[in-house]
Amino acid sequence: MKLKTLFVSMIYVMLFCFFVSLSPCFALPDASVKYSIIRHENPLEGKEVLIIPYVFPSDSMGTTGGIGGMIKGYGQKQLLFGATAFTSKDGANSGIAGMWDYKLSWFDRLYISAILSVGHYPRQRAYTQLNRTGDETEAGGNNSNKKDFIEDNGLDNWFELKLEYVLPIGSMRNKSYASYRLSDGLLVSGTTGGELWNPFKTGITVMMFKQFNRYQRYDTSNGTIEGTIHPVEFGLLYNNTDFPVNPSRGSSQYIGITHDMGWMESEAGWTFIELEVSKYFNLGQTRHARQRVLALNFWTGDSPSYEIRFDNSGNKYIYKNPPFYEGGQLGGFYRMRAYPNNRFNDRSVVYTTVEYRYTPKWNPVQDVSCLKFLKLDWFQIVGYIEGGRVTNRYELSELFSDWKTDIGMGIRAMVAGGVVRFDVATSDENTTAWVMFRHPF
Repeated sequence: MKLKTLFVSMIYVMLFCFFVSLSPCFALPDASVKYSIIRHENPLEGKEVLIIPYVFPSDSMGTTGGIGGMIKGYGQKQLLFGATAFTSKDGANSGIAGMWDYKLSWFDRLYISAILSVGHYPRQRAYTQLNRTGDETEAGGNNSNKKDFIEDNGLDNWFELKLEYVLPIGSMRNKSYASYRLSDGLLVSGTTGGELWNPFKTGITVMMFKQFNRYQRYDTSNGTIEGTIHPVEFGLLYNNTDFPVNPSRGSSQYIGITHDMGWMESEAGWTFIELEVSKYFNLGQTRHARQRVLALNFWTGDSPSYEIRFDNSGNKYIYKNPPFYEGGQLGGFYRMRAYPNNRFNDRSVVYTTVEYRYTPKWNPVQDVSCLKFLKLDWFQIVGYIEGGRVTNRYELSELFSDWKTDIGMGIRAMVAGGVVRFDVATSDENTTAWVMFRHPF
């Protein structure tokens, strides 16, 4: 009974923190598969509603409380609405609302998503300095000091608008979104890939255009520091997995180009190019396991606009580089999870990880009546190791030397057709825990 109580408490903490984690700390490919999920146990044919109040302690915000909710499958089977609002005794206040995958009635294959966040935070942190030089020992560099950062009271507001077009090839030749049927949280029909690698015969290919805007302000003792960006991103995703929400076999590839033209309040323009590749191996069932998966991920990127210049006094500075929270950055929810958000950031980046995902047959909260409304189908135990680095030039000899590494474990759960995760990772600098929605890749 004590073990069941522990799992119940963990699930509530994971779900509470999920609504706060709707932040711009994105790392997954921005393009995504469009889909609906019908659970064998759900008579509403894919319609899901979840509303939860939450309270949790935070080093950066103090004791925080709020409410969050999500609605999926109403109006359109793939359509999702989500929102949260929270406040803390230390002065944090934030509201986040979004709509994902609304299909335009006049264009069957075109989807639109939008998300808005407005927030005031008492202890915003930035691993950067005002006049960057590109040295590896400066704030955010690969060999920087973990205590070298700016942390002050300030604002962080952002908005993004995304258009995605599902190509009429592969598994989407005759439709624009996938329909997956689950039983006890595992796929029973609707597979869209996983075997043959051929975009014209199998898998899902999505083209994406995104325009996003972000404003940050730090109210320091020496005055106000602020910055704004207005980039656009073009991306192409080929997802050839069996079930993108929880892949057990197949692969996924994404290439993206982000460009800020330096318009309006933006400073000098910049460009960032990235490539991400994932591969999944189904290791089969065992006496105690419903599913075992070996998952591999590789990501790399470079900012070709990046320049090192000298002023009239001979001082070195960086020009046309992405801000510290865009481009080649590591640390946070998805990549190098033992480190804080954007702990490392520079012109170029490389990262790789391997995860072992073990889904036991045993579900310790299956018969807990107070959790029935969550539709919690399974728990998953995950072990992983990560490695990567940032550098001021894209050279293999630099990128594949002096790596940062960490190792971690996680508990994940399939809740109402989506994956919620609690990951803990440790490195030579720190041990950090994260709660987030979806697998990291």
